[in-house]
Formats: sequence, structure tokens, C-alpha cells
Amino acid sequence: MVGADVASKVAVVAELSMRPPVRLLGGLLTLTLTRNPGAAFSIGTGATVLFTAVAAGVVVAIARSARRLRSMSWAIALGLLLGGALGNLGDRLFRAPGPLRGYVVDWIRLPHWPVFNLADSAIVVGGALLVLLSSRGVGIDGRRGP
Repeated sequence: MVGADVASKVAVVAELSMRPPVRLLGGLLTLTLTRNPGAAFSIGTGATVLFTAVAAGVVVAIARSARRLRSMSWAIALGLLLGGALGNLGDRLFRAPGPLRGYVVDWIRLPHWPVFNLADSAIVVGGALLVLLSSRGVGIDGRRGP
């Protein structure tokens, strides 16, 4: 996931920096380069350092919980969250305007939806899977709770 996210961002920055958005599928999908200093949907644009710290915390929490992981479903969900967090964390650490303050590259636009990237998609899908697993009582160890 991280590799696909990074590769897509490198390609988008190289190909779309100096050109207008590319409309595909009759406008259903538009490829457009934006740089997002905030969180999802550009919320909190003044809190980039905070979002960097939160992403780093998520990565650490997932890595620590991996020892207890015995469920394939949880592994997939946590893997998606980890990949998405690492993809956007890389932007926060290594992109302009500088370490801990870098802007996330977003490039996928759908009608009536904010611009996003592959990492954002992985975070949303992974989060939805975690909600589903938790609501069904499936624990990280694969056992069903009461």
C-alpha cells in the first residue's frame, strides 16, 4: 500500500504540476494535484504538526498491537490503516514546507467529494473494517467476544 501511494504521488506531482486537471470517465473521475496541509477534507489546516504526531502515534500503536494479532481480518484492516498512515506521514515528514509541516499530496477527485489519495482510501476502508469487526465482536486475537 505504501509503495502504491508513494509511486502515485510521485507520478502525479511529475505529470500534473504544470497542467490543468485531467477529466476521465465523462467527469466521474478527475485527476488534479492539490497539496493539503490539514487532515481529511482539509480540516485543521493550521494543525499540521499535530496531525504528524497523531499519524506517528497510530503507526506505533498498530506496530505494538501486531504481537497479539491472530485474525486475518484484523491483519488486513490494520495493514490498510498502517499503510495509509505511513503514506501520509511520509508527506508530512519529507514534503514542503518542511519536516513535520509537509503538505499531503491529494489527487483523486470524485463529484461532490473532497480531493483524496490512495493512503486516504486505505485509511477509510481499514477504519470501516475495524468498525465492522468490532461490531461483530471479533477480537484482534480472532476470538468472538460476548
